[in-house]
Amino acid sequence: MTVMTANRSESFTRHHDEKLREILKSSAKIFAEKGFHRTSIRDIARATDMSLAGLYYYFRTKEELLFLIQEQCFVTLLQRWEKTGDLSGDVRVKIRTFVENHLGFFLHNMYEMKVMAHEDESLTGKFQEKMLVLKRRYVKVLMDLIEEMQSPEGGKGINLRAATFSLFGMMNWIYTWYHPNPDLPLPELIDQMLRIYFFGILKGGKAQEPWFTPSSADPGKEGFSLWQNLP
Repeated sequence: MTVMTANRSESFTRHHDEKLREILKSSAKIFAEKGFHRTSIRDIARATDMSLAGLYYYFRTKEELLFLIQEQCFVTLLQRWEKTGDLSGDVRVKIRTFVENHLGFFLHNMYEMKVMAHEDESLTGKFQEKMLVLKRRYVKVLMDLIEEMQSPEGGKGINLRAATFSLFGMMNWIYTWYHPNPDLPLPELIDQMLRIYFFGILKGGKAQEPWFTPSSADPGKEGFSLWQNLP
């Protein structure tokens, strides 16, 4: 009896998890296409062919649904990173592995990538706090790797925070332009991104070229104001 009960419980849990993943996948697509604030729970119900009561069994509010999508992405990314095996050795290889993990995941989950980029500030309260913990944990992985790379390579002329978020910027906005058919296949895309990034990071702090000299003009804040000449 105990074994049968345990088997039923395991089967129920597996079904629950699979159904929740289906809901999250469908919801991410709708949020990406319509935007979080313009999407209703009825839109989600139609897309998943579920009743409102059935949906509310898996989440209590639309904001919690958004949180679950983002949480699933970061947890999956962190788990994939932790399963990459032996992380000792050349830090540049580790950074490449990180990029392969990040881009590989999001190129197969483009709707989720768009939702995470566009709805970054839609979470509030406890959901926002929990997400910040996951984000900081994930960002720290890359930041630590870049810091480790800078030390022996003499890349101290590059700000660590700027270097970290520059790489995330390259990766996180590919959904706005990347298409598998006319553009590079994933391995070549990763290779080209890393060539641009690595050699800029490793040598950029010391590079000096006449064409790179900033213009002498320093307009400051006023130079960019649209309204400075209004009465």
